[in-house]
Amino acid sequence: MSASATRLDQTLTALADPHRRRVVDLLAKGPRAAGDLARELELSPPAMSRHLRTLRQSGLVEESHPTFDARVRIYALRPEPMVHLLRWLEDAERLWSEQLLAFKAHVEKDARTEQDAKTPRDS
Repeated sequence: MSASATRLDQTLTALADPHRRRVVDLLAKGPRAAGDLARELELSPPAMSRHLRTLRQSGLVEESHPTFDARVRIYALRPEPMVHLLRWLEDAERLWSEQLLAFKAHVEKDARTEQDAKTPRDS
């Protein structure tokens, strides 16, 4: 499996959980402390920690510590995994659009052929 496919799999796996998608939504508005995210999602700190670890391992978020307190963890989104996901979705959309256009052309051709067969010809 290619590195790109592995990254995409990690991104999709991380985003499969609704709590983690909500974390991504919240972080899209700006970086937040882990405790703030836990309170917002009404999750226990250990549960939030597990979700953040998964998001961190997938590369979707990064962790930093403010200089005033190294115990505080601030999380922020990383754009790269979403860019890869967007490219994959665009490729999939292009493929399906081409397939649907080909199918439409085939159906329209069959309809014209059937209509031509029903139409009496002047001799």
